[in-house]
Amino acid sequence: MTKPGSPVDISRRTFLEGAAGTATIGLTGLAGCLGGDELEELTVAYMPIYPDMQYFVMQEEGYLDELSVSVDAREFTDGPSIVQAYASGEIDVGLFGIVPSMIVIDRGIPAKVVATNIKEPMMIMAHEDLRELWDEHESEAFAEFEAEYGRPFRFGTFPEGSTPDILLRYWLSDIHGLTPGEDVEITEIGGANAVWQAMANGEIDGTSIMEPVPTIAEEEGSPIGRLAIASEFMPGQPAAVVLMNDTAREHEVGEEFLEAHIRATEFINEEPDATARHASTVIGESSLPVERARKALDSPLSNFVSDPREIEEGTEIFAEYAHELGRTDERLSLEDVFDYDLYESVS
Repeated sequence: MTKPGSPVDISRRTFLEGAAGTATIGLTGLAGCLGGDELEELTVAYMPIYPDMQYFVMQEEGYLDELSVSVDAREFTDGPSIVQAYASGEIDVGLFGIVPSMIVIDRGIPAKVVATNIKEPMMIMAHEDLRELWDEHESEAFAEFEAEYGRPFRFGTFPEGSTPDILLRYWLSDIHGLTPGEDVEITEIGGANAVWQAMANGEIDGTSIMEPVPTIAEEEGSPIGRLAIASEFMPGQPAAVVLMNDTAREHEVGEEFLEAHIRATEFINEEPDATARHASTVIGESSLPVERARKALDSPLSNFVSDPREIEEGTEIFAEYAHELGRTDERLSLEDVFDYDLYESVS
């Protein structure tokens, strides 16, 4: 769970009061980003995760070099860090999760989601012992598991309010009528590698996760495998998106960046071998060998798209959960979250 006082727990009032009290600092921090036609550099935040595949292609294929302004690309390890960077006026464009993007918008920072990177990328995974029970008992399988093994089933995934966490809670409660924390345990784990290690070490019985972890699990012969995938129960499930501040959206480079994103999506779908090489290069071959990256691209979770309308239905569900979990002060509407005009102007 996010610790009190971290970037995602700052209320809108606190954020605005802090911004007003540090006007000089704020203006200094925004100096490289603001200015309409005077924008001279586009600061782009990304994460070394599979759902940010478009960024990998744009970087390695040189698409970013073709923009009318220079690009300052910054790698972040997690969404809350990007939220903090947005709050400090450091970021023009961010490729990261839908929930932290909502947090940025909810905090009154002028930005909108202009594209998505992927849809329905999550898999609910469970140990084979549970999957055998599921065939006969379905949602009652968790109670059967606890009766047989003397303990609750243990899910482990990213912290509360993250995309994997919300997807898991929705699947448990809204699809199967179960109560997270009571009918099953949910342990918070920081990052995909840590989730995989917890799976491999037998510390958890299941997870909600994106590629390449399901591919790694299959290749390594893990007893934890597919139970359900997002497309089966949440059409248009969102994950990583493109959040662009108003300055970039109103500048010609906003359209240029979005054109490059669409071009990268087409490249991913048409050139999977080259895409796998790019992913391995950016993420690191030791963490993601080319062969594994290529296999993960054939997964039913690898649905790379750019059109933000493809994640509308899932975004409404995530907006409700983000509000209920206290990640946003308001229950954001689609109009609050998305700018469709920019995508439609270039597609």
